[in-house]
Amino acid sequence: MEYIKKATKTPATGQDEARLVVQDLIRQIREGGEGAVRELSVRFDGWEDEIVISKAEIHRRTADIAEEIKEDIKFAASQVSAFARRQRKSLCEFQVELFPGLTAGQKLIPVDVAGCYVPAGRYAHIASAYMSVATAKAAGVPYVVACTPSHRGAGPHPVVLYALDIAGADAVLCLGGVQAIASMAFGLFTGRRADLLVGPGNNYVSEAKRALFGEVGIDVFAGPTEILILADDSANARTVAIDLVGQAEHGVESPAWLITTSEDLGNKVNALMPGILAELPGNAQATATKAWEDYGEIVVAHDREEMARMSDEYAAEHLEVHCRDLDWWLGRLRTYGSLFLGEETTVAYGDKAAGPNHILPTRKAARYSGGLSVAKFIKMLTWQRMTREASLEIAPVTARISRLEGMEAHARTADHRLDSWLPGQQARGKC
Repeated sequence: MEYIKKATKTPATGQDEARLVVQDLIRQIREGGEGAVRELSVRFDGWEDEIVISKAEIHRRTADIAEEIKEDIKFAASQVSAFARRQRKSLCEFQVELFPGLTAGQKLIPVDVAGCYVPAGRYAHIASAYMSVATAKAAGVPYVVACTPSHRGAGPHPVVLYALDIAGADAVLCLGGVQAIASMAFGLFTGRRADLLVGPGNNYVSEAKRALFGEVGIDVFAGPTEILILADDSANARTVAIDLVGQAEHGVESPAWLITTSEDLGNKVNALMPGILAELPGNAQATATKAWEDYGEIVVAHDREEMARMSDEYAAEHLEVHCRDLDWWLGRLRTYGSLFLGEETTVAYGDKAAGPNHILPTRKAARYSGGLSVAKFIKMLTWQRMTREASLEIAPVTARISRLEGMEAHARTADHRLDSWLPGQQARGKC
């Protein structure tokens, strides 16, 4: 393994500082409630107006959006909804007789309240609105509250509001950052505590979700967005470089990695990066350049099997494959948030309009979690029912195992049923 360019920082850089800030802000909100949130909203977002955005206000703010923009958002939202509905159909309730007279089953019940966070700092994250809210609604969540901050001090971005509205949000709050996450978790302004919090965000949003996990469910432990590209000598160097820059634009902490079996390709990509970055407009250029400087990485692997092993170790949020034999990669790769096979697709397609969800695990959380799906909003609950005959068979086994564990009270719940239904008899379980 050889580095053409090695990152100077990792996705974990800066976490400790963010954690301390978040802990203090959550303490303030616990103690001060809605009043503390309003103060923080003014301090961080410059927003002094109403926190809850009414339907009438949403319609007023979105009235002047061009029809072609509305059609694009409707199309993209319908793609996400269609994919989510198909995911929902792939989940099923069932019941099975495990033993004569013992029937067990699974029920699928959506959470009552979902909280969806939609960032709006440097950019208006329109796609995050329908990615989260439309998926929750496809899962059958009865009440969805969405938070999005004031965009550059002017209130919620009109197009984000439009996307939230058509996706089906039941309540929209003009809140950002830690105060948004805490407000949804504590049920401030709506009186409805969220059972689950989802949505992308910066380090502080991610740390707020981490700090509140347990009081409320969360989608994944996430951080700044990531891209890893696997490329062999068949890849187009400019396409690879442009795709790396496409994700580095997200933020100065966004890693962009390339693993290749072709040293020549790696050197070409490295040489192309300054020019491609320089072509971007001001803010995007500054952001992507800093991200590439600190977090960009180009690694040369010996063969495709080593590339695949390294890819699974990186556990990237977005994984693009620019290689021959795409079916081999689809079958071999195991650890990623979402996979993009071939140069015909790209992360931006998935981010905006293709259909699969773009709220994905970062910081190696792909080792144990996938991206946002309807399954995140659904509780898979089990149940069981027995005939008396089955209960008498299960009881002695339960009693014996309980006593082996030293749990006498457990054993006596089984003994009681044996004594009640077969007094004086020593039943032997057949399980």
